[in-house]
Formats: sequence, C-alpha cells, structure tokens
Amino acid sequence: MAKILFVMTGVDYWTLADGTQHPTGYWGEEFTAPYQAFTAAGHEIVVATPGGVVPTVDKGSLAPEVNGGQDGADEVISVLNSATELHDPVKVEEVNSADYAAVFYPGGHGPMEDLAVNGDSARLLTDTLASGKPLAVVCHAPAALLATDTGEGSPFAGYRVTGFTNTEESQAGLADKARWLLQDRLIALGAEFSEGQPWAPNVVVDRNLYTGQNPASSAPLAAEVVKALG
Repeated sequence: MAKILFVMTGVDYWTLADGTQHPTGYWGEEFTAPYQAFTAAGHEIVVATPGGVVPTVDKGSLAPEVNGGQDGADEVISVLNSATELHDPVKVEEVNSADYAAVFYPGGHGPMEDLAVNGDSARLLTDTLASGKPLAVVCHAPAALLATDTGEGSPFAGYRVTGFTNTEESQAGLADKARWLLQDRLIALGAEFSEGQPWAPNVVVDRNLYTGQNPASSAPLAAEVVKALG
C-alpha cells in the first residue's frame, strides 16, 4: 500500500478581471474519481491544503447535469461526505514529499487563486518532479505549476502537459471574465500544451508528470497513476 498526497485549493473563490469573486473551490469529480481509484487499489490518501484549511467543493460540481444525472451527483456527494481525509487536512507548508509515493492535484478554479502563487506547493511540485515519483495534475490544477517559475524559468518548461483549455473556458462562459487563461499561461511557462477535444478525456504523460485536461480526464488520469505504482 502506497501513501498518496492530494494537494487541494484552500479558497472558495476565484477573483475575476473586474475584481469580483466567483464562488468556487475544488471540482467534486476530480477528487472523488481518483479517490475511489486509489483507495480501491489499497492506497492511503492524505489531503493537504494551504494552512491546513478544510477544502471547499465548488457547488456547481455537485449538479446532476455535470455528473451524468442525479445518480452520479448523489455518488459524488456520498464520497465527499464519507472521505474523512477531506475533513482533516495537513498543511502544505509542513509536507515532506519524501513521505509519499505519488502526488495528485485536483482542479476546480480555486487553484488559479491560491496554488498558482503558493511557494510551498511549488517546492512540493519541484521536489516530486525531481524524485521521479508520479505527479498527477488535472483540469485547472496545472495553474499550480505557474508558481514554480523562479524568474529564471520553471522545471516544467519543455514538458508535455494538458489542462483546461481556452475553448473549454469559453464554452463554460468564463473566458472573457478571467484575469488570465490557464492554457496561455502554461504555454508562456514553456510547457508544450496538448489540447484535446473539449470535455472529452485527454491524458498526457511525460516522464513522471501526468496531466488531465478536464473533469472527464480525472478517472483515466488516476488509472495511469495506479498503473505506475504497480
């Protein structure tokens, strides 16, 4: 049994270009699908957030229409309620990457607010990448990679990645309200961005970095990590 660290946003809002705060947090499916895959494989989960705050789920991610119907929404809510790890997170500031066999970052717009500028998360990302252990990041969570740019470049420059695309942000109705778009910033970071079809599963693996494009990519992304852990 391996110990897997979930690094999650600690905020419940995303600041838009006009200064207003859009309610958000983490995306439900992007926690529950990997959580179920990892625990079914016998792995232990530890949740970490900035300051050790209990993470907030984006209420929009609990709606039937984004979960394949009411049954799917009910399952997501049930897993969130029963996952005790969510309610007792550790502090990202105190995490030692050597204690974990893999690191997983769920998305939601929250990471664009806090993890995108969090130095402790950046240290964890950099250390995990260098270790060769599986590092998996999905949807909007690749925003956390932006914090690894020291001004002299990022260790993620040159890696093939994916994440929530400009097209998907536009179709979600938020692209014209955002201060910046994730795809643009990852390209500016020096990453090689791989864009799949909107809303369809797309997983990109480059060495020990595993990225998923959108919520539909969270389960296949987790499956790749389970495979890598043997």
